[in-house]
Order: sequence, then structure tokens, then C-alpha cells
Amino acid sequence: MTQLQVEEIESTIIEQSQNGDRHAFGELVRRYYSGVVHVVYRLCGDAALAEDMAQETFLRAWIHLPSYHPQSPFRNWLYRIAVNATFDVLRKQKATELEEEEWQQIRDSSLSPEAIVLAREKAGRIQQAIVSLPEAARNVLVLREYGGLSYQEIAAVLDIPLGTVMSRLNYARNRLREMLQEEVKQQEPEYA
Repeated sequence: MTQLQVEEIESTIIEQSQNGDRHAFGELVRRYYSGVVHVVYRLCGDAALAEDMAQETFLRAWIHLPSYHPQSPFRNWLYRIAVNATFDVLRKQKATELEEEEWQQIRDSSLSPEAIVLAREKAGRIQQAIVSLPEAARNVLVLREYGGLSYQEIAAVLDIPLGTVMSRLNYARNRLREMLQEEVKQQEPEYA
């Protein structure tokens, strides 16, 4: 199936959904649910909240679907809803913690217990560093690296200029690198 055919099928599904077809909307949920959860998790670092916010995102999408106009991809529109809904909640609750259940994905029978612990610690440090970035930089980084959006798509989702996307992404990557390098230096044993 070509990309054009996929887009035509999705356009039909969106149109059916806009006309109240719940089964068609269910297909949109099936296509985008995991991507929304992934992006939200990277924004907040909380697996349970990511699941809740994905549900909230699709609820808001269903309610506002008649106002969707296909000038921009549906995924971008949906991610914008997810980002806005997530930050609405995060503004209300400041603390976020990593959930143990999220690390079940790391468990692999081919890994030793030590390797599993090291992988968990590394993933936790990366997630903490991402969550500690300023909101504007974190949004751009997550949408690019975990949402797979292009610079232009990020600009559309966040309603910011393309140059701002590039500068925030550069800042986020550099700051993340600095934070992780600092942590590695602090963990290195001191040899005197």
C-alpha cells in the first residue's frame, strides 16, 4: 500500500469519525494510542499518568473532532491535544516519579540481573534529566525524539516558528548532554 493510499484511507476514517461513527474513531484510537502514550510518558515520566492522559486526549479529540480540518496531519493535531492536556495536569500536580511497572519493558530473560538493574538506572537517569528540562525545551525534544515529528510538524503542533523549534531542540539536547555528563562524572570513582 502506498503512502497516498494510506492517507486516503485515514482521511476516510477521519471523515466517518467526524460524522459520529464510533467504530471509525476506534480505528483512529488503535492507530495512534501507543504513540500518544509514548509522547506523554516522555513529557511527564509517569506511566499511569501517560495512560490517563492518552484517554483524556482521545476524549478531547472525539469532542472536538468536528473542528479538525485536514490542513495539517491528524497526528499533529492529536499530539497537540496530548501536550496541552498533559501540561494542564502537570501544572496542577508538580511531583512526578517513575513507576516500577514501566521498567517491565526492560526485563528480558537474556539479560543478567545486573544488566537489568544497570539498564533501569540508566533509563531512570535519562527520564529524570528529560523531565528536569524547562517545559518549552522538553516539549520540542520529546516531540522530535519520541514522537518522531519533523521540525515543521513540531512548529505546527506547538504553534511556534521553525527557528524557535530548532533553537529549543539544540538547547534541550545540549542541556541533556551536560546533565548526563555531570552525573557520570559524579558517579566515577575517585582515584587518588
